[in-house]
Amino acid sequence: QVQLVESGGGLVQAGGSLRLSCVASGGALNTYVMGWFRQAPGKEREFLAAISYKGGNIYYGTSVKGRFTISRDNAKNTVYLQMNSLTPEDTAVYYCAADQLWVTMGTPYSTYECEYWGQGTQVTVSS
Repeated sequence: QVQLVESGGGLVQAGGSLRLSCVASGGALNTYVMGWFRQAPGKEREFLAAISYKGGNIYYGTSVKGRFTISRDNAKNTVYLQMNSLTPEDTAVYYCAADQLWVTMGTPYSTYECEYWGQGTQVTVSS
């Protein structure tokens, strides 16, 4: 059983940056594809980014490509999401997820039905 714990959320002004972290325990991180999602109030969950087992493949959702960067450090069992040029529309609860299959998150046809999810961290961007 893998546990995921996100951190790094908070309040930031528009144009600012945040780096989210997700620490995994209970499993070897390098056997999982890791991803980030977000959900704003009244909206559906949105895929943001996925990174393969050793970081060789990365796939971004269209709304954040060019502004957000996903990375991972398997030695620290941690995956990161660097978020730049934030706008109020980025306000949401951000979740990390883990799955053993790349296709779950890494293609335009992915189902995003990940095996494990974190509890989320709130990001609020003020105007």
